[in-house]
Amino acid sequence: MIEFISQHSTEIIFLFVIAAIVFVLQLVTNLLYSFFEKKQIEKFPNEEPVTLHLVKIILKTLWYILGMSAASFVFISKDLYAQAAKNFWVLTYLGFILLLTVIGASVVQTLFARTIRHKIKNGEDPTSHRFLRYLAVLGIYFFGIILAILAFPSLRGTAHTALGGAGVIALIAGVASQEALSNIVGGIFIIIFKPFKINDIIEISGAMIGTVTDITLRHTTIRNSENKMIVVPNAIINKEKIINYDLGNSKCCQMIEIGISYTSNIDLAKEIMRLECEAHPNLIEYRTLLEIKNEVPKVIVRVIELAESAVILRAWAWSKDYTSGFIMKCDLYESIKKRFDKENIEIPFPSRMVVVKNPDSPLT
Repeated sequence: MIEFISQHSTEIIFLFVIAAIVFVLQLVTNLLYSFFEKKQIEKFPNEEPVTLHLVKIILKTLWYILGMSAASFVFISKDLYAQAAKNFWVLTYLGFILLLTVIGASVVQTLFARTIRHKIKNGEDPTSHRFLRYLAVLGIYFFGIILAILAFPSLRGTAHTALGGAGVIALIAGVASQEALSNIVGGIFIIIFKPFKINDIIEISGAMIGTVTDITLRHTTIRNSENKMIVVPNAIINKEKIINYDLGNSKCCQMIEIGISYTSNIDLAKEIMRLECEAHPNLIEYRTLLEIKNEVPKVIVRVIELAESAVILRAWAWSKDYTSGFIMKCDLYESIKKRFDKENIEIPFPSRMVVVKNPDSPLT
């Protein structure tokens, strides 16, 4: 044992030095993490130190990997030292590129998050900043990947091409699918032309209605009335017809349509619908001053169709926004139905007469 130690004393000392360096680096990393964590909590008490925690994990892992890589010199022959040294520096380079990329992306995320919270607090639209946050983070990771590729000689041509002006587009077009590019371009168009923004209530092709909760590089997220999240790719949503209930004037007109039988009193039915609409608390004044002066009714009710089995009446009732209008519409259908029942106004329903013939009877 003593002879073994004396023969390999240089290698053993080298391993101890490597272990001591790794231990010191781990200790310094923990101390720096505790120091910066305390500072961040003092300055931003409502934010979790996610970036610091991630940096700590990356650094501690990197120290272990570099330590094992350095320790491997003891177990290889001298003719492999050059390749081992090259691998060591490649690992160091990749580790610090990863670290800088993560730090850059996390810092951008944090800065944008603070700006978005500030805009929401001041009642401003955060849509552009939310989308730009995704775009900036994607750009940082893309640049980090290109720098990482430079560590491998066989791939440097690709990296140099990508870093050169038009090469960025060429590389993305070669790697990403056409659908992915369409979604990114679609998201950019949404941000530039603003057909809708975060927190707007939109209707897509008459099939989906909900509140826009997020616009990413790939898709737009909508929360419907059932609190279900609908994810629509940006390329698709740009092709559809969209009704934005919050674009410009948020006031919304609800059309209350009810059919009555041909034997019912039309004038009474119209009066009931008008009174019920005007009595609802969500109804707003939408008449012009001239219409008010001329005593135009607050709610207009008209016959719009003589259908096959019913006379269709429609009332136009205005609300301050889509949400309150939808509630008003539901309430009015119920209250008008109850008033119609009291006043003996019939709401017809489809009926069919079935004639059953006896198959044994002779045909005439």
